[in-house]
Amino acid sequence: MVAENYKIVEQKICEACERSGRKRSEVTLIAVSKTKPIAMIQEAMQAGAEVFGENKVQELCEKYEVLPKNLHWHLIGHLQRNKVKYVVDKAELIHSVDSLRLAQEISKEAIKKQLEINILIEVNVAEEESKFGTTLEDTETLIREIAKLPGICIKGLMTIAPYVEDPEENRMVFRTLKKLAVDIKMKNIDNVHMKVLSMGMTGDYQVAIEEGATMVRVGTGIFGERNYAI
Repeated sequence: MVAENYKIVEQKICEACERSGRKRSEVTLIAVSKTKPIAMIQEAMQAGAEVFGENKVQELCEKYEVLPKNLHWHLIGHLQRNKVKYVVDKAELIHSVDSLRLAQEISKEAIKKQLEINILIEVNVAEEESKFGTTLEDTETLIREIAKLPGICIKGLMTIAPYVEDPEENRMVFRTLKKLAVDIKMKNIDNVHMKVLSMGMTGDYQVAIEEGATMVRVGTGIFGERNYAI
């Protein structure tokens, strides 16, 4: 089932790229494997998946230890400062940096481990109270402060769009994040790249791609519904 689902998602990504005049190589598919067992991840790997996203540090670390080291792990969930030390040398990209204090902790651990940590700034575009992320208005100021920290490289922006029945409802959210990224890129801030736009999930990743996403985070579409009672 996982392999079939993965191929369907791949096909839909290709179609969205075609519609928007983009190359398939411009979009990274992140298979969101949170709460899913190793066996299902292995099935996704056999279908071609190499990039996996986890919400929780502990789960990412556990899977990192037992699965092949050629996989690429992304931390896409909220990161608490006291968990930073466990994940900086395992996650290739941290998607969810939304405060200077968190960035300072990442910088501290990066220096300690002599690493450069790639991060995205999480923006709460839709201003949902239930979501983390900085505001649109505060994003540039936050980026300018974080960019000064050693051991960190800002690669772009991330957002979690609202849950909607019709993905078209999120088009403006994605368009807004893309515009923000373009605006910030034009300011040529040192240590800030704006190459990555992580936006779009199972319900709306095709619309996100049409609006410029370079990374889409697909979990349910690949692995099926989650059982949080496990």
